Amino acid sequence: MTEEKKILPETKKPLLKGFLKDVLDIVILVVFVLLPIRLFIAQPFVVVGTSMYPTFFNGDYLIIDEISYRFEKPQRGDVIVFVPPPAPKDHYIKRVIGLPNETVKVDGNTVTIINKENPNGFVLTEKYVSSERAGATTTTLGPNQYFVMGDNREASSDSRVWGALNGNEITGRVLTRLFPIPELGIWPGKATFTN
Repeated sequence: MTEEKKILPETKKPLLKGFLKDVLDIVILVVFVLLPIRLFIAQPFVVVGTSMYPTFFNGDYLIIDEISYRFEKPQRGDVIVFVPPPAPKDHYIKRVIGLPNETVKVDGNTVTIINKENPNGFVLTEKYVSSERAGATTTTLGPNQYFVMGDNREASSDSRVWGALNGNEITGRVLTRLFPIPELGIWPGKATFTN
């Protein structure tokens, strides 16, 4: 005699229960992983306007590093995003030109930096500047102040217009450009200066 084995149908989880578990997993991922990254480490921004042309274009999609400046100070040439004094509900993107305790002299497109190391000053070589803006200004920065300017000097509202930027108003520096795809890169627009 042979024994017959009965094959029982597989028991399946109800579809609704599996779906709810998947949704719960996604919510947990967002709340405990992605949300803290978004709030404290990196933040997306879209460039609006032409003040940083030709380095950044209207519509460029950027990721901003919000954590580095907790451990180091902004450097000359960094491209930063910040809350500007004249528009505290907006964010601007500009380049750091002058550092704390320096004097910045701007005459047209000539920028001269006077600091402890260079009491007679040195002129910045700025290959990224796309246009000239007439006028002259001199600003002496305090211990936590920065002088920022757009690369498109003619179309930029910056420290020449509204004065020095306080360090606590800086949101972060541009970490990467994600869009447009051909311009994808890390630290886009970063410039280094020698004096």
